[in-house]
Amino acid sequence: MIQTLDIITINIWSILISLANLVILFFILKRFLYRPLQNILAQRKASIDSQYEEADNAKISAQENERLWQEKMQGADEIAKIITQEACQRAENRSEAIITEADEKAREIIRRAENEADAIRIKAEAEIKTQIADVSAALAEKLLEREINSDDHTLLIESFINEVGDDHGGNA
Repeated sequence: MIQTLDIITINIWSILISLANLVILFFILKRFLYRPLQNILAQRKASIDSQYEEADNAKISAQENERLWQEKMQGADEIAKIITQEACQRAENRSEAIITEADEKAREIIRRAENEADAIRIKAEAEIKTQIADVSAALAEKLLEREINSDDHTLLIESFINEVGDDHGGNA
């Protein structure tokens, strides 16, 4: 008895139908899946390229803004330096004005004190002269023991004052 295996047989029709199904499936997949997938990929690539271009533009804009900012900061530094110099100059001028004003006030105070001292000295001299005149008149009256008229009295006082003034002026 001969046994045959019917399980493993090569059927050409079955192979051709499988191949035809494969080709049909390939064309269907290409038509309905591959082309839309290609379109989606192309759209994504375009979107990514657009985003890269926007990023490059943003980078260029940021670099330009940074350059402008640095120029403004440099300008601000120069302005701050100028303002500082002007403030220092104003402060120096103000200090010089204050010193000048203080010197003038000090000179005025010294001048007033000197004038006041001169006035006090002149007043004291006049009082001393008056006292000397009174003392000398009394002394002269006692020495002479006589009456002195007003003309003699005036001449006597003036001569005594001049002598006393000359004695004090020569000693001083």
